[in-house]
Amino acid sequence: MKRLAIHLKNYKAHLVFGPFFKLLEAIFELIVPLVMAQVIDEGINGGAGTGYILSRGFLILALGVVGLCCALICQYVASKCSQGYGTLLRNDLFAHVNSLSYKELDKFGAATLVNRLTADVNQLQNMVAMMIRLFIRAPFLVVGAAVMAMIINLKLSLVFLAAAPLIAFVLYIIMSRTVPHYKTVQKKLDAVTDVTRENLAGVRVVRAFANQDYERARFKAAAEDLTRTSNTVGAISALLNPLTFAIINIAILAILWFGGGIVESGDMTQGEIIAFVNYMTQISLALVVVANMVILITKSSASASRVLEVLDTQPSITDEGNETVSPDENAPAVSFDHVYFGYGGGNYALDGLTVDVQKGETVGIIGGTGSGKSTLINLLARFYDVSEGSVKLFGTDVRKYPLDQLRTTVAYVPQKAVLASGTIRSNMQWAKKDATDEEIWRALEIAQAADFVRAKKKGLDEIVERDGRNFSGGQRQRLTIARALVGSPRIIVFDDSSSALDFATDYALRKAIADTKGDTTVFWVSQRATSIKNTDKIIVLDEGDVKGIGTHETLFDTCDVYREICLSQVSKEENAR
Repeated sequence: MKRLAIHLKNYKAHLVFGPFFKLLEAIFELIVPLVMAQVIDEGINGGAGTGYILSRGFLILALGVVGLCCALICQYVASKCSQGYGTLLRNDLFAHVNSLSYKELDKFGAATLVNRLTADVNQLQNMVAMMIRLFIRAPFLVVGAAVMAMIINLKLSLVFLAAAPLIAFVLYIIMSRTVPHYKTVQKKLDAVTDVTRENLAGVRVVRAFANQDYERARFKAAAEDLTRTSNTVGAISALLNPLTFAIINIAILAILWFGGGIVESGDMTQGEIIAFVNYMTQISLALVVVANMVILITKSSASASRVLEVLDTQPSITDEGNETVSPDENAPAVSFDHVYFGYGGGNYALDGLTVDVQKGETVGIIGGTGSGKSTLINLLARFYDVSEGSVKLFGTDVRKYPLDQLRTTVAYVPQKAVLASGTIRSNMQWAKKDATDEEIWRALEIAQAADFVRAKKKGLDEIVERDGRNFSGGQRQRLTIARALVGSPRIIVFDDSSSALDFATDYALRKAIADTKGDTTVFWVSQRATSIKNTDKIIVLDEGDVKGIGTHETLFDTCDVYREICLSQVSKEENAR
């Protein structure tokens, strides 16, 4: 947790003044029993009179009011500091997560990253607030009350010294049983979040197959697993307060028992006995707070380790030290040179791919599910790095490009159409922040999206709801295609991104891109042979292997895999057209 304390560097004053005011409150609280003893011994038993009792009463009230003001100041300072700390940590964690490559994101998974950004950071935020408010106050009260008790009567204070080791032993036993469970609780919370996220993301599919009962059972099983672990921790932790209070109450009984004899002997007054009991009560409450602080610290320690695990994970893909690349216009636009890539497990998703794509060419990529189509274009945009070989753009390895330049050069339209909350215009300006309305409308025209955008009341200022849910699947796909075209990239990759379009719209889209692309290199990844048959070059993949490279006519005659794909979709006569 020390490494995470760097986010408190802007709150050094808060870390000083907060505990200082809480310490003042504790000092006033320690004075109150002494004043109470004076009220009993001098005001009541000593016959000092009503005036003396009232004056002492006002003093107690004043101590309480000043203590309350100090507590409120500390509470404000602690809240400001903890909220600021949580904001800075969450921002840094979010920024780091966004710097991770697909490899690291695949390793963690979305559910646990969401929990670490929310629940774990909240836990650390609460710890900071608790430490400012109670880290000094609680131990000071324990020590201060014990010292005051010793000053009143050293022999009777031995009761404190006997009770303290017993309470410490109870704390040790409970902490040693609960601490190992806290990480487990967080992991099982991840599992619940994962099931919830899957269910909400696929709610339409779940309902389409009337699979709600199965999903409810999955969620119930994950939730009950979390409940069992939480109950185990909670049951053990629940013993803390009753056991410590039992020890404290026994100590108070001992004080009253032995203190009565001391009062009879004249070595102590009744007021001092009351003060003694008050100090014992203060110690009991402070020790409970200390125990709860220990629980909070152990929980926070588990959360800190989970946050640090993410922060310590360095992205495998960086552009550190890369300078702006000057493209070689005489080199192929894209060159795959003996490319091997595997996600792990010993098998290659791409096995020795070698192919050159010239500037201005249109390339179709086809193959069965799991053949490596998406993997190939992920390497092109450097979402992953090759295991062996190299991928070059205009003569330079993609690993030498600054990522901003690379992602500007290569526009990627994914299979799943993703739109951000905002407006159509704000979404269109992702690739080019200063894109004009003219550039946006041109891209929308090419993407066959201009008509339905014009039909909207606000046009480019039409609101886009979360995930673009106020648009149909085909409309979302056309908007994402238009968004890629706005930036005028030199290479465009369409990863099966027109699957929701009807054949007429799909044809019009491809024709518009072909007519306007100029020297832009275009990759079409598709399951449909008819969608890529007119491209300049087709790459046929099968389980990571390149089975053929060439035109539709050549491959249909020479490549068994391609011919099988074509004949499974349209007749032999239609393929010959």
